[in-house]
Amino acid sequence: MIEELLPESVVAVEAHSDDPLWDTPLHPEEEALVARAVGKRRREFAAVRGCARRAMEKLGVPAQAVVHGERGAPRWPAGLTGSMTHCDGYCAAALVHVGDLASLGIDAEPHGPLPDGVGSAVMLPAEAERLARLAAQRPAVHWDRILFSAKESVYKAWYPLTGKWLDFTEADITLDPEPGGAPAGTLHAELLVPGPLVGGRRLRSFDGRWVVRDGVLATSIVVPHA
Repeated sequence: MIEELLPESVVAVEAHSDDPLWDTPLHPEEEALVARAVGKRRREFAAVRGCARRAMEKLGVPAQAVVHGERGAPRWPAGLTGSMTHCDGYCAAALVHVGDLASLGIDAEPHGPLPDGVGSAVMLPAEAERLARLAAQRPAVHWDRILFSAKESVYKAWYPLTGKWLDFTEADITLDPEPGGAPAGTLHAELLVPGPLVGGRRLRSFDGRWVVRDGVLATSIVVPHA
């Protein structure tokens, strides 16, 4: 599912809960990060790193540990950039050579409504108005959760380029569904604060894609080189 949202230069690996990757052995430095975690959290942590290691190998890089940097951002091997995500029963990692993309972000969520109070905390008034129109057209789609996921993907692409926090309300996201078929489409994120410099050009927006399938939704942001 994730690979459909990304260009061919990106290697994406995903795993569902019945995949052997959910029992991926951890490196000692990874083990230290989940020493006190409950079993579910530990398996998700291991599975997404199994996905990341498989993606490294497909890109010709020896599989290695993935530990956290600041604000929980993963530290990738030299020459690679990427993103990871996991939710109940699903995880994925996407990696690319830094010469091919400036940054990317992915996120997956269960396709269900956001918990009470979350939407009002992350959604701008203009976003709420647009989602209301989408909900009137396709009420079976949980547009609030797609928007939340899109904001997560925006942040994951933003942080490696800036090293700074980006609040949910600092990006105005528009979701554009494709006509007919399974719910899928594009997304556009207008940055409401000064964007990152990429190739000497300051970005004002990010673009990406989204899809809903088999009870899971996924979003992606791709930042090309200028």
